[in-house]
Amino acid sequence: MQIAGQPALVSGGASGLGRATAQALAAAGASVAVLDVNEAAAQQAANEIGGIALACDVADAVSVERAVKAAREQHGPARLAVCCAGIAPAARIVGREGAAMPLDQFSRVIDINLIGSFNLLRVAAAGMVDLAPVDDGERGLVVLTASVAAYEGQIGQAAYAASKGGIVGLTLPAARELARYGVRVMTIAPGIFATPMLQAMPQSVQDSLGASVPFPSRLGQPEEYADLVLDICRNRMLNGSVIRLDGAIRMAPR
Repeated sequence: MQIAGQPALVSGGASGLGRATAQALAAAGASVAVLDVNEAAAQQAANEIGGIALACDVADAVSVERAVKAAREQHGPARLAVCCAGIAPAARIVGREGAAMPLDQFSRVIDINLIGSFNLLRVAAAGMVDLAPVDDGERGLVVLTASVAAYEGQIGQAAYAASKGGIVGLTLPAARELARYGVRVMTIAPGIFATPMLQAMPQSVQDSLGASVPFPSRLGQPEEYADLVLDICRNRMLNGSVIRLDGAIRMAPR
């Protein structure tokens, strides 16, 4: 897909991987709508790239439908959607004092990470299927965000790993179903990246995490995630797969 001139949606676009992706798409000529639950941060990010900011709770059906409609009215129908919104709280299934994890903690992670990704996927794809086809009959692309935790979830990551594993499992059937319309679905599974959540940790912890990556032995940069999004856009044979972006790391139990 040629990126220049295409309307794009980026959820979680106010920070981290989403913000870097919004910046990269805008630099490549896309008209970007920054969707985020933090409306003020979304507005700041949008102002930097000449895009639009839309308040959006990805776990809420009406909120996503409203945001996608507003983006369509201002930029036209999106051919590209990138799902970066997510949370990563840590909690053990059974705590150190023997208490079970509250079920609503598990549900919240699933609601935002997995259901929220599907929510934008379904609404964005519904707007793509009737568009005029471009090269090779392509009408659109949705990029989802999983994690290496989908494969090697650590202790305390049961909810997070389950949510990201769900995204991995969603990728191929979604791509198969939408193939008849010329809409691709891809997933990126990042390793340890320098997102705001991780950067809030002590520098010694960050350095230790970076050193655990085989090569390059450092934290991934959000711009490297964004670069892969651009590569996926441009290569139409990439469809229905999950790409690990992790420097060959395989996470230890803890």
